[in-house]
Amino acid sequence: MTKLGTPDRPLRIFLSTGEVSGDLQGALLIQALQRAAAARGQVLEITALGGPRMAAAGARLIFDTSAIGSIGLWEALPFVIPTLKLQWQTKATLRQQPPDVAVFIDYIGPNLTMGHFFKRQLPQVPTAYYIAPQEWVWSLGDRNTTQVVGLTDVILAIFPQEATYYQRYGAAVKWIGHPLIDRLAQAPDRAAARQHWGLSADELAVVLLPASRRQELKLLMPSLFAAARQVQDHNPKARFLIPVSLPAYRPAIEQAIAEFGLQAEIVGDSLLAMAAADLALTKSGTVNLELALLKVPQVVIYKVSPITAWIARHLLKFSITFMSPPNLVAEQAIVPELMQEQASPDRIAQEAIALLKPDRAAQLQQDYQAMRDRLGGDGATDRAAQEILNLI
Repeated sequence: MTKLGTPDRPLRIFLSTGEVSGDLQGALLIQALQRAAAARGQVLEITALGGPRMAAAGARLIFDTSAIGSIGLWEALPFVIPTLKLQWQTKATLRQQPPDVAVFIDYIGPNLTMGHFFKRQLPQVPTAYYIAPQEWVWSLGDRNTTQVVGLTDVILAIFPQEATYYQRYGAAVKWIGHPLIDRLAQAPDRAAARQHWGLSADELAVVLLPASRRQELKLLMPSLFAAARQVQDHNPKARFLIPVSLPAYRPAIEQAIAEFGLQAEIVGDSLLAMAAADLALTKSGTVNLELALLKVPQVVIYKVSPITAWIARHLLKFSITFMSPPNLVAEQAIVPELMQEQASPDRIAQEAIALLKPDRAAQLQQDYQAMRDRLGGDGATDRAAQEILNLI
């Protein structure tokens, strides 16, 4: 009988995620899985629903899902049919060659569907949820939570609140800490990053992060760029760095730069741009935590379509205390976050300029450090990898 983990019969791992942030987290996990397997003298074969970063890290992509994603009810409709089609084809592939373990990363709707598939058709395959859906923040009921718990053998939690929440529902949970701690430990220091971009000491470097999803180009970018123009008028030496999450977004961003007359350049290395920044104007998401760990002051905004906003407010009675990860981890408003009508250019610019004042900046640095202390120690992805391999 061929032994598992050998060249003749590698350990087969299936990862399922989507969107730009899932692709990043998946790539970090793949690298950790390869390190853990090498230490055990094992050979891996990783297949995935993911994106280019995961492919570069060593996964064989069944489909690229990095551009399939949205927030909001109305916004999700264009992705329903493409998602169903790729899932049908993915299931056919998995039936032909079942993995030894399946790992779901965020991406709640599609991953719940994949979880049901494994429980019903491949029940012998152990499953893990790494970075479980943030039901502890966004939940309108416990339906999704009970599904996550029922469809997975273990939840590898990255936030302490996430671990506590799912444990209350009876899940087997292991809190491993946040993987961005390790990623940001390798970031260039501020002086080196500013030298790379040719920034002088008196130049205000502002990083703009308008979109990781296509709808955000329409819903967020105009307000964000109009606010950036006000910051530029307030500080004529402001210079804007704009990382592009997907190449397809570049033409729309170039057009907006010209329309708003920004002293800006599009860049490819988001970590290098953030490390150099004095300020960030950004959408809500994983990037907020990256900025906080780099100690960059930030204004966070988010908008959904008016239809989705009306449904959420009037039919679903939806409300949240915080939306950005730094505030969620700290459980207090340490960075300004503006939702829907609040995210006007005037208000964004006002909050941004206020963050540049010395007393406000000093307080924010203290708050960032306190937040960092809640995220656990180094080695989160390595701990996750060990737990995943132990399931096989």
